[in-house]
Amino acid sequence: MDSTTTSANLEIKQQKIVIENNYGEKLVGLLHETGSKEIVIVCHGFHFTKEYSMMVDFCSALEKHGISSFRFDFSGNGESEGLPQRAFRKEIDDLKAVIQHFTQANRVVSAIIGHSKGGTVVVLYASLYQDIRTVISVSGRYNMHSGLEDRLGKNYMERAKKEGFIDIKSKKGQALYRVTEESLMEWMNTNMHEACLKVDQDCRVLTVHGSVDEVIPVEDASEFAKIVPNHELRILEGANHDYTNKRDKLASVILPLIVANMHRL
Repeated sequence: MDSTTTSANLEIKQQKIVIENNYGEKLVGLLHETGSKEIVIVCHGFHFTKEYSMMVDFCSALEKHGISSFRFDFSGNGESEGLPQRAFRKEIDDLKAVIQHFTQANRVVSAIIGHSKGGTVVVLYASLYQDIRTVISVSGRYNMHSGLEDRLGKNYMERAKKEGFIDIKSKKGQALYRVTEESLMEWMNTNMHEACLKVDQDCRVLTVHGSVDEVIPVEDASEFAKIVPNHELRILEGANHDYTNKRDKLASVILPLIVANMHRL
């Protein structure tokens, strides 16, 4: 079902779109249609969905500049089919399927934005493909080994090898998600240093990170800046992982790059 709103005298249509990935799974997303030929793809983080408020805020900010955007659920999340993945390969494939869908529809994907795990996914995508000129990673992870024990518990590797998986539960004992041995190994073997070296010189990469991020250390952002060839680093003082009370500032950092690069297309 479509809903129509008006932003700065511009008619915005929000339309649910279903895209099939290479695994035959249906990916569900919401297109914020302004009528622009260019479109920005917005990627959520781990254990989030397209409905996370930051994803909605990104799209709303783009609407005000007349830029269409698409936020979608990675496979195994939200309304999309499949099993949730701890690792990256599947989500990179999902993103590729989404980009191909809009390219085949004669749209220009002018930028990809990702938050948290999604921020790492968009950089990994740029290391494998050269079809996107603007990549924005918000609070993406560089060091794949940091914080694993905090999230998975002690002796996580031994437990994963013994059982084949680790079930992560809430403090109340409710099952949140399952980490398989295979996805854990893929996660740990993801080499961001090598990936960053493969990002094309013509691809403009912006890394944004909060100075008080409690989930992914701000030091990870500095590592991206050391390696990615065409890179800009912005640290938002006082911002946490969710950019609480800093969303307007976050938008003011991201939007100028997208708008400027659209004018160059």
